[in-house]
Amino acid sequence: MTLLKVERLTKSFGGVVAASDVSLTVRRGEMVALIGPNGAGKSTVFNMIGGQLQPDSGHVLLDDAPITQATASERFRKGIGRTFQVAQAFLSMTVLENVQMALLSRYGETRGLWSPVRPCHREEALGLLTQVGMEGVADRPSAELAYGDVKRMELAIALAGDPKLILMDEPTAGMAPAERSALMELTDSLARSRHMGVLFTEHDMDVVFGHADRVLVLLRGQIIATGTPDEIRRDPRVREAYLGDTHGLAPLTARPA
Repeated sequence: MTLLKVERLTKSFGGVVAASDVSLTVRRGEMVALIGPNGAGKSTVFNMIGGQLQPDSGHVLLDDAPITQATASERFRKGIGRTFQVAQAFLSMTVLENVQMALLSRYGETRGLWSPVRPCHREEALGLLTQVGMEGVADRPSAELAYGDVKRMELAIALAGDPKLILMDEPTAGMAPAERSALMELTDSLARSRHMGVLFTEHDMDVVFGHADRVLVLLRGQIIATGTPDEIRRDPRVREAYLGDTHGLAPLTARPA
């Protein structure tokens, strides 16, 4: 079942076309990677889906409902969560308080927040931290976390919106190889157990080919190929434009079922 439908999104900045007629879909429980070289337009497409940018033309639909004009905060409440390449968190707060703040936003309670955050939605926040394996450091200041743990906390924050879809911008950037694999395996498990879609950008091809169900390749603002990791890896257009023959011909590690 199609969860996200993007139809012919186009965006220009002055005379530069950053995205041109971009169309894509994400199904429930599916991991979809959007890849491409630097400057291909990935961030522009992500920001149009997430609501940080308005397209010049085109449409975004979530569960067949149009959300093209919705703000980023409205999309959060409609079921789109997001993580960023540079992790976003309140470093002055504990891990638990960061998740509690996201829950307050989800329930529209931030405007009336005059009392301390700690009593608010504590058990629900702890439950989300448990899902990402962070319950043991719930009361620790987030500024003290290792970078991989910050990324997991950010995932819990995204889950606080009870998302149908999560957008992950370079989720493993700055992480060690073992941390990358662990984070994406966790994301994969959550996508399937919660029946939510995941659209992510990534430069690490091992992460892409190891965890994506489908891969979309963006070049100069246009999608030039879409398919399974195996199909993308062997596509001559992709090999020429982005991957190179070494990646294209290397044995493909099968993705766990």
